This record gives sequence, C-alpha cells and structure tokens, in this order.
Amino acid sequence: MNKSIVQMKNIKYAYEDKMALNNINLTIPTGSFLGLVGPNGGGKTTLIKLILGLIKPQQGQISLFGQDITEFNDWNKIGFVSQKANSFNRGFPATVKEVVSTGLTAQVGYFKFFNQGHRQKIIEAVDLVGMSDYLNQNIGDLSGGQQQRIFIARALVSDPKFLILDEPTVGIDTENVQKFYQLLHKLNSEQNISLLLVSHDVGTMTKYANGVACLNKSIHFHGNTSDFTNLTEHQLSQFYGHDLNIVTHQH
Repeated sequence: MNKSIVQMKNIKYAYEDKMALNNINLTIPTGSFLGLVGPNGGGKTTLIKLILGLIKPQQGQISLFGQDITEFNDWNKIGFVSQKANSFNRGFPATVKEVVSTGLTAQVGYFKFFNQGHRQKIIEAVDLVGMSDYLNQNIGDLSGGQQQRIFIARALVSDPKFLILDEPTVGIDTENVQKFYQLLHKLNSEQNISLLLVSHDVGTMTKYANGVACLNKSIHFHGNTSDFTNLTEHQLSQFYGHDLNIVTHQH
C-alpha cells in the first residue's frame, strides 16, 4: 500500500457558529491526481488551509508524509498554486525568470544571491512547463494560460513532492485549459508529483484525475474517477445540494 501524503482523521472546523468542515476523513496516497469538487461554500478553501498549516483543526488529526502536522517542518515538499487570473497585476515589472526565482526564497532567504545550482533549477522548472522561450520575457506580456504555467514553475522550482492547485484554470480559454491539464497529467505521470486539484470544471478534470473527492462540509464521495463519472445526476445533486450539469469540453 502506498504511503499517504495527506491523512485527515475526524476533522472539524467552524467559523464562529458556522460549520465549515464536519467529520472529514480523507487520505491522499502517494502518486495521486485527486480532483476536489463541491459547491461554493462547501469547505474546499478551508480544507486547503488546513493542509497547508495556515489554520489548525478544532478537532481531529492531520498527518503529512506520515508525520503529524504539528511536527512537520519540510514544507518545501508541498507546492501551492492559487487562483490568480482575476487578481494578478499584469503591469508587475518582473521577468519570467524573476517570478520563478521567488519560489526559492524559503530555501535561499531574502536578499541573498542565487548560485549556479539555483539558476539551473529555475531554468529546469521553466523548461518543465514548456516555457523556456519566455525566460526573459515580462510576466505581464503573457497570456493567462502562459502565466499560470509560470506560477506552476514557481511552485516546482523547490522540488515539491505534492502540488495543490486551487481553481488554476479560471480565466483561461478552453484550448489552453486542455493544454494545462495535459501539463498536470505529465507532472503526475512522468515527474511523480502527486496533485490535489480544486476545480469546478468537473467534465474536463475527470479526463485526467485518477481520483475524485466531493466535498460539501462532509466528504460525500471519495473514490476513483470512473466510479464518480458513473454516479447519477440525482446522486450528484444530493452531494452538491442543487442540480448539477457536467459539461465535457471536446479535445
């Protein structure tokens, strides 16, 4: 059995008197490409914050890479790519190389010089996401899809074993969404990076993820993708709390 990257046991979290997560039990094995779906307000962001150690569970236990999160210090193993399409300042004066280099700050420190090894890691991360030709280009001149690849490169430059992506395709056109998912599939299958992808694009996500968890304050489904796609519309509506239409984009 694969070692678990994330294990959550009996997790509860509430904001004042409003329950956000109730009795969450979730295991993410090494090698997973797990899609996390659910309605707005269902607790997805709270779950991510718990995994990243930004907030502490009010009940239950979280383990990362087999270690209790209260003792876990190797945060370089975890990369995070946020939803940025609607908030990124396109006038920000930085090149692709400079943006990606900020992913090494935790290792190198602020106001420190990068050595040849660091510079090579930056080049390799940019190459891995297929953006080598844009290394010295201003980040603001790139398309939304290209920018998001660069933000993945920034997360990859510290050599994470686990990558969390929060709605990364918002604001990206359909053609580039397909390329983006293909990149994620490559990272998972060829680079052995485990992925947790939060997405409302259920139809596209299920073409690439090997597992799905449906979260609406509680885990209503956690299994492989084929079992999820075989759920009836009635079952999905019960999970989401409203009718759900899954749209599948054509390649």
